[in-house]
Amino acid sequence: MVAIIKDAQSTTAEGQPIEKLPWGVSCHEVTTHVDDRGTLVELFNPSWGWHHAPLVYCYCFTLRPGVIKGWAMHKKHEDRYFILSGELELVLYDDRETSSTRGMVSTLYMSEFRRRLINIPAGIWHANRNVGNKDVVGINFPTEPYDRADPDKYRLPPNNEVIPHTFQSGQGW
Repeated sequence: MVAIIKDAQSTTAEGQPIEKLPWGVSCHEVTTHVDDRGTLVELFNPSWGWHHAPLVYCYCFTLRPGVIKGWAMHKKHEDRYFILSGELELVLYDDRETSSTRGMVSTLYMSEFRRRLINIPAGIWHANRNVGNKDVVGINFPTEPYDRADPDKYRLPPNNEVIPHTFQSGQGW
């Protein structure tokens, strides 16, 4: 016999997603303005008061359909993602010893249809998976520039013994 499972609430009464995030992770929803000429979207505006760290470095990344990047973790700096196009599944794992959400696995979806900024604090493992049918194009505004001589980057393969999350599909590193 097959068990019938009732869905849990996933949105508020206003239709906003209910997302449980590790301590210190925050999102800022952004608006894409559309008119007869095209579109405009602000990637970052200090007036939002969203993040205390200034912009010091920025780069663009892509992720091909079906590919997983991660797991990655930084000990010194935070990542701050913004997705320009495509559909990204971002999985977070909190392994910080002093965090109130240690052990939490959280999944967020970011896309051109729901643009927002997200910060990923130091100590949070994160993996990116393209769940769409075209390249994801994203921007990262990390809180520190990349140090080529001593990279602040630690890696694990997509499916491993440390993080209690299994990717069912996708190729990764």
